[in-house]
Amino acid sequence: MADPYGFLKHSRAEAKKRPAADRLSDWDEVYLDVPAEQRDAEVRTQAARCMDCGIPFCHSGSAGCPLGNLIPEWNDLVRRGDWESASDRLHATNNFPEFTGRLCPAPCEAACVLSISHDAGGAVAIKRVEQAIADVSWDQGLVRPTQSQVSSGRRVAVVGSGPAGLAAAQQLTRAGHEVTVFERDDRLGGLLRYGIPEFKMEKKVLDRRLAQLRKEGTKFVTGCEVGVDLTVEELRSKFDAVVLAVGALRGRDDTTTPGRSLRGVHLAMEHLVPANRACEGDGPPAIDAAGKHVVIIGGGDTGADCYGTASRQGAASVLQLDQYPMPPSTRDNDRSPWPVWPWILRTYPAHEEAGERKFAVAVEEFVGDDDGHVTHIRLRKVRVEKDASGRRQVVPTSEEVEVLPADLVLLAIGFEGVEHMPLLDGLGLQLTSRGTISCGSDWQTRSPGVFVCGDAHRGASLVVWAIAEGRSVANAVDRYLTGSSDLPSPVIPNMLPLAVV
Repeated sequence: MADPYGFLKHSRAEAKKRPAADRLSDWDEVYLDVPAEQRDAEVRTQAARCMDCGIPFCHSGSAGCPLGNLIPEWNDLVRRGDWESASDRLHATNNFPEFTGRLCPAPCEAACVLSISHDAGGAVAIKRVEQAIADVSWDQGLVRPTQSQVSSGRRVAVVGSGPAGLAAAQQLTRAGHEVTVFERDDRLGGLLRYGIPEFKMEKKVLDRRLAQLRKEGTKFVTGCEVGVDLTVEELRSKFDAVVLAVGALRGRDDTTTPGRSLRGVHLAMEHLVPANRACEGDGPPAIDAAGKHVVIIGGGDTGADCYGTASRQGAASVLQLDQYPMPPSTRDNDRSPWPVWPWILRTYPAHEEAGERKFAVAVEEFVGDDDGHVTHIRLRKVRVEKDASGRRQVVPTSEEVEVLPADLVLLAIGFEGVEHMPLLDGLGLQLTSRGTISCGSDWQTRSPGVFVCGDAHRGASLVVWAIAEGRSVANAVDRYLTGSSDLPSPVIPNMLPLAVV
């Protein structure tokens, strides 16, 4: 730490966004593409705000980054302009910092010591520094294939090519195992490919990392549903270990609200996937928001993704609904004290572009026309409370009903867990009550030699947790195959973020 007063001299500064009108006219990433010299200077100033705390909660797995990113170290290296060393320190703990730098909501920043007091000016812009290190690493050719000098002679199948599966595959390939990643879709990446909109992460960012994995020796098979196209018997006979990184893609539905069966009411992924395919050049999406009044139910990340996608498709209007009251703009220390993840209003770039949000409301009915297509919603003010048994209830707080136009309704109300698939039946695995696949302390399921990681294990979560679990399961598989492992293992299966209960 060169200057202990750096955080007082320099204010927190986010990366500048392109004008909203420009963003709505294309699918490019929302942030302004500034000259490299300007970017580097701005980021070095932000890195100089880091205090190099005696106890850096930012990379604490329980409060900050589950990957254990060495944040104070690479902040100081960036401040000094030593980008190559910063890249080494960042890649030592994170396989894909260009993903997390764009997509992670940054629990590290919530746990930054500068978040304790408003007088400190806000957390260090860690996420911005991380993305800059990753981008500079690619620009300067610092990201190179790391090929193993030895071969274990063991073969590992990774089912699923999302961030957890890719992290596990890269670690195991570098350890000398022969790794094959199976993906049922026609392209690699899982939700990174077909769930995350182009304006949040352009797919060329994913493709260049996949090219690195290929050069390192990882093999990929697309259009293959394991358990169907490749039977469980074939899987078992060809591979010494299996990693299940199949995600938690079973969307939560609304089966109780009248009118749910009307045409034009869809789960969020039914909208996002074809929109992403259209960006890949597969032709017009089957579900298009162009010219429609779009209502999005659910206030989280997926809802915001639908929001930005609908706006870019040319929606006549976009309205996002949340059953919960509008959160405060600053941390409520009684409800979510530092360093836990704060309950605050999160405004995504998409919310600055068009449309509106309503809080503490719920749809009591979807209204359709004579042809069975949704045309309106009936909206009530509500509050969410728990009954005597602890179950969540949505209770109306007003007799007033608001009728709003709705040609397209998107349900972004979460995920219920792993999809039901023949692979699980063939392996003799059952889902938990949370819809996930359980494992022991060694990440191994009840089926010997079969391991699980990522959303399939912990439920829908953050990209940073997926990578952390992928790295950890690689250690467990390596140990299972060889008796020991030098691979890092940043988290354990039952690890949870610090929270107030």
